[in-house]
Amino acid sequence: MKRTADNAMRIEFVFDYPCVWSYFTFNRLQRRLSEFRRAGGTAELILRPYQLAPDATAAGEPKREVLRRSFGSDTDDAIAGIESLAAAEGLHFRHARAVWSNTFGAHRLTFLAQQQGLGAKTAERLFRAHHTDELNIADPRVLSQLAAEIGVRWRDVSDAHIANELESVRQAGLRSVPATRFGGSAWMIGAQSEAALNAALTGSASPAA
Repeated sequence: MKRTADNAMRIEFVFDYPCVWSYFTFNRLQRRLSEFRRAGGTAELILRPYQLAPDATAAGEPKREVLRRSFGSDTDDAIAGIESLAAAEGLHFRHARAVWSNTFGAHRLTFLAQQQGLGAKTAERLFRAHHTDELNIADPRVLSQLAAEIGVRWRDVSDAHIANELESVRQAGLRSVPATRFGGSAWMIGAQSEAALNAALTGSASPAA
């Protein structure tokens, strides 16, 4: 069972920001981790990048148009359905002016924040920036403002470093997100319920026989 230096449970979470199922699973995982830590457990969340649309531009395009290419005439119903699911999760989704854009820079900020102990806080803010605030999270000015808001100290992180992180995920055989792994066990692929995440967390945290 993989543990960190301080014997904390290591949890890996592979995701991309425009992915609603990544956001749902992240939100559920945060709730479970909060309860786990309150009960005395220790866990380290490792955020790992994935890009659903690596060819998307930094300028982006209306997210509704991207969804329309997938759902056609059912787009409005699909959006209404996902907004309803989000509301049930305690989240507020907006699509009127949402921007679908390249997430490389957002993952760079997340990587940097994680080194400063602000990874989860930054991920939550970037998810919200995209899904609720309708911000273009590829815009360097937006990322700079969010970093300042969160308290992330900026420094240069090379494109090659983030590209290597993305390649590492591909080499692990992951082709969709979200993907979650507890303590080096098998990957849990796709959106996970809070109950499933809790079972994996508490089961992985149990002492090995």
